[in-house]
Amino acid sequence: MEAPSVVASSSTSHRVARLLREHPLIDGHNDLPWTARKLAGYDFDRLDIGGDTSDRTHTDLPRLAAGMVGGQFWSVFVPCRPAEDAVTATLEQIDCVLAMVRRYPDRLALATTADEVERVFAGGRIASLMGAEGGHSIDCSLGALRMLYALGVRYMTLTHNDNTPWADSATDEPVNHGLSAFGEEVVREMNRLGMLVDLSHVSADTMRDALRVTRAPVIFSHSSARAVCSAPRNVPDDVLETLAANGGVCMATFVPDFVSQDAREWRLAATDAARSAGVDTHDYEAFHEFLNVRAKAHPRPAVTTDHVVAHLEHIREVSGIDHLGIGGDYDGCDGLPSGLEDVTGYPRLFAALADRGWSDADLAKVAGRNVLRVLRQAEATADDLRLREEPSTMRFTATENN
Repeated sequence: MEAPSVVASSSTSHRVARLLREHPLIDGHNDLPWTARKLAGYDFDRLDIGGDTSDRTHTDLPRLAAGMVGGQFWSVFVPCRPAEDAVTATLEQIDCVLAMVRRYPDRLALATTADEVERVFAGGRIASLMGAEGGHSIDCSLGALRMLYALGVRYMTLTHNDNTPWADSATDEPVNHGLSAFGEEVVREMNRLGMLVDLSHVSADTMRDALRVTRAPVIFSHSSARAVCSAPRNVPDDVLETLAANGGVCMATFVPDFVSQDAREWRLAATDAARSAGVDTHDYEAFHEFLNVRAKAHPRPAVTTDHVVAHLEHIREVSGIDHLGIGGDYDGCDGLPSGLEDVTGYPRLFAALADRGWSDADLAKVAGRNVLRVLRQAEATADDLRLREEPSTMRFTATENN
């Protein structure tokens, strides 16, 4: 691919700025809370995102303003291992987001509904939502799922890089070949609560099972198109077609390994090298440290904004413009495409789309109108289901198998 021009024309820049002032840009996934845990133990005196933290993070409040972000799903991610600590660590991640909102009340405000997102945006602040990245965060407990919802979590990714006992991950060996009976109940209970079912990270069979079971639209909080890049984290075309019928949204990500086939091949070679060196590739911290060291001797392939545009255009072609969004995964990956190196890059991406003929109506949908519609539909579905259904009392049993 040719490297794109990341400097938009003045007229296009003004057009995009006007559009993003009128319509909230809502990103589906940002891992700043985990970065704050690693770098500063959640101490925002040591990591003051109210100022410039570009030497340590992809994200801070001045750069979010420059990127014209109107709403952010903060990931309350915790690693799959050790699994026995996941619930406690997830609660600490939620506490981090709440602490951020309290510390910077002039620029952030918590939002748990679509209406609250729009009110916060209209007031000039960034609507802060939360998403739990991985079903291990509930430790096979529907009660724990309900408590995450009560604390403000509005989506849960069914798996991270490892399987849960009830759902298969895209990057683990299949066990349930999709969702187990308990996994289907997790989806139904999320529908009853009004929590978005997030299918990033899950296997294609889990995607298909969840789309079969759900009563509400689903999301992919940070996934791209498998037809463009063969990473298993991406969404096959048949699932994108089903997503359109479901009414959901695929929020295209910026992660180089998921948007560039060359970067994907680099990752595969690095994974093989890590295993040969005795590194556990399912150990999140150890594997990423290995990748960073390897990249010094074996540089990653160049990835550009055009790679991301290719995914957006493919998803639009297969699913339709009403089923597309943005999920950058800032502070959740090491490198990023040129032009999208940090959260200031969103206007450049939208300018690239505008220069390719995308209308203002299309850009507004991609920015946030689509995900707000999905959130509203999930809320309406939950309002109806709670009139007819009691909280599920189903419990996971280790012997269950579809």
